[in-house]
Amino acid sequence: MFPAFSMRCTFLLLLLPLLAFAPAGDRPAYRLFTSQGQGADYDQLVAQLVQADVVLFGEQHNDPIAHWLELQLAKDLAKAKGAGKLVLGLEMFERDVQPLVTQYVAGTLSDSAFERQSRPWPNYATDYRPLLQFAQGGHIPVIGTNAPRPFAHAVAQGSLKALDKLLVIDRTLLAPLPLQVNYELPGYKNMAAMFGGDSKAHGGGAANIIQAQALKDATMAYFIWRSLAPGQTMLHLNGSYHSDHHDGIVAYLRQYAPELRIKTLSVVTQSQLQQLDKNNVAVADYVVVVPEDMTKPY
Repeated sequence: MFPAFSMRCTFLLLLLPLLAFAPAGDRPAYRLFTSQGQGADYDQLVAQLVQADVVLFGEQHNDPIAHWLELQLAKDLAKAKGAGKLVLGLEMFERDVQPLVTQYVAGTLSDSAFERQSRPWPNYATDYRPLLQFAQGGHIPVIGTNAPRPFAHAVAQGSLKALDKLLVIDRTLLAPLPLQVNYELPGYKNMAAMFGGDSKAHGGGAANIIQAQALKDATMAYFIWRSLAPGQTMLHLNGSYHSDHHDGIVAYLRQYAPELRIKTLSVVTQSQLQQLDKNNVAVADYVVVVPEDMTKPY
């Protein structure tokens, strides 16, 4: 046997036990795709988002990977934008508790008082408190953008007409009224189908639910717009249904301020992460794909 060949055989024999225990492949927690399904990386994402005026991060509320990624993105956008150029917006806080949000981020309201008075979501402590603490440490403004629940509930029960007699002070907590609703937006048409109605029938139960959704979308869009200063980027966290397919919040932003540069992300689950499923193509400018068996906290 030739000496060189013998050495190669010996090396392979020594290597085989190691190969037997080598991982078969990566098990990523998420993968990132562009709107049309091309693979993307995180640095590419940040480079694109830093140029936007508004970034709508469409999350699944019970997805720990989404919440982790939101915090990382906030940190990296703040670093890339520079001091005073990032604003955080959250669906999770309603307009009437904005004074409390401002006080907490300024460090003048304790954690216990804030959590007692601001009606935080049940997963606040694990999923949104780290963002507010980061904002507090970095002097980053935080804006609660959502319509107060009693108003949205009233609309769901009795249509937008339920808001006709609102006091002037209460109207300041909402998008300008009267509100125009485009029932032909894909998201609203899907809602009509889910609730057994017709999006063209602008009365009844399904229409009221769509109107309540539109009130939230419009209010979030309005206060995103009103809270931005020139040169700033707002990273806004909302349920993906509010911004998927560039309707919902996006549609109202285009109505209020068509000049805004808007980018959207959407978190979806799939059985595989190698490629973007057809039904997730074009759901957002960037799609974050998470394994469908990812552990959910609730």
